[in-house]
Amino acid sequence: MLEQQTATPSQRHRWLGALSNYRDLRLLYIFLLGCSSGFPFVLIGSNLSGWLTDAGISRSQVGLLYVVFAVYAVNFLWAPLLDRVRLPLVCRWLGLRRGWIFTLQGVILLATLALSMTDPSDNLLLLSVLALVVSTSAATHDIAIDAYRIEIIGRDERKVPAASAMSIVGWWTGYSLPGYLAFANAETVGWAGVYLWMAVVVAVLMLFTLLVREPNTDRQALQREAELRYAGMMHARNTGTGRALVWLTVTVVEPFADFFRRNGWRLALSILLFVFLFKIGEAFLGRMSIVFYREVGYSNEQIAQYSKLVGWGLTIAFTLIGSTINIRYGIVRGLFIGGIAMAASNLMFAWIAVAGPKESLFLATIVVDNFCAAFSTVAFVSLLTWLTGRAFSGAQYALLASLGSLGRTSLSSGSGFLVDALNGNWALFFVLTALMVIPGLVLLVFIGRKLRGADESKA
Repeated sequence: MLEQQTATPSQRHRWLGALSNYRDLRLLYIFLLGCSSGFPFVLIGSNLSGWLTDAGISRSQVGLLYVVFAVYAVNFLWAPLLDRVRLPLVCRWLGLRRGWIFTLQGVILLATLALSMTDPSDNLLLLSVLALVVSTSAATHDIAIDAYRIEIIGRDERKVPAASAMSIVGWWTGYSLPGYLAFANAETVGWAGVYLWMAVVVAVLMLFTLLVREPNTDRQALQREAELRYAGMMHARNTGTGRALVWLTVTVVEPFADFFRRNGWRLALSILLFVFLFKIGEAFLGRMSIVFYREVGYSNEQIAQYSKLVGWGLTIAFTLIGSTINIRYGIVRGLFIGGIAMAASNLMFAWIAVAGPKESLFLATIVVDNFCAAFSTVAFVSLLTWLTGRAFSGAQYALLASLGSLGRTSLSSGSGFLVDALNGNWALFFVLTALMVIPGLVLLVFIGRKLRGADESKA
């Protein structure tokens, strides 16, 4: 699955077979929760950048505020709790995964209402704190959403890329469609008004959570087996203290120990480093894209039409195409091709910086960028899903995803300083972002060989 070999007669029908996978109702559930995962990036991402830019906040401060996304890089620290702790009442009513998602959506709703009442010019500190509340709640409910996707789709290897695609389509729908409406109406209703009606969007997302079905898994049985194993290893007595110690050990240690045990230390560390490095260049571009669009001369309406609305439609189409390609040719190969294409697409932005705000060039750039990003992201999410165990899916996926977020958020929060250090040379900035993919591709070659060797040894 990770690497497809020469086509056989049965593989010639993979294209039609891949499309037939989208008739599964579980993919609709994944799509709906994907919308909830993407929406917070509107609240504290592109919309906040536009609001702060219109309020006269400096580039460096806009870029620095993105440090609130760093919580995505450390959410694996508390991710084990979402595999093991059931919230009173709500988890009994909705189940473990939906209970956590619904509760954290409620926190996001309250923070969004508070944001609508905050003026960044007068109280940037309060706005930053509220942004941190949103990012912490969103990063935590993403743990449950990712685990939901992994658990409800199971180990069907033909469904994993399709599930990854629908998750991404949902994410971009939750991000781009509200983002388009926000930028299209920001000058009419004002940014405070935008955030007020965005609170309504959060309420709709909470309704989606009530509509989806909780997955049925053997998670608790697998966790119980781990508890018995650790109890024997630790010679724990059947007392309250002994049981608590075993529970804590299984909750905190076993999710990460299992990942390294299944992959081996060398491969596991290579995977973690690859995940950290792969999308840094894309993140540097993304953090400064709105600022760049405004400085180069594009209006809010143009940003809304091309970057948000058109970009959303293209991402949906290209993500579905990317999932079928990854089923046909393999996840690792798709990642390598996607990484090269993703880096090359960054050069389109350098072209804009040189040529100026031409609408036709803007549209062409959005088309190329969305195709490359969608193609590589499907393979990236599919790879992380395959590397995740089923007893502690929330913790293990969070470990991988948070490392990717560390590169995309913490390091890229200095993107504004880099532009300033280059004296506003946007063309050179985008060339540098294109080169940032090289270390990740080198690691991917090593990982692909190791995974292919493991598959052959099992055959």
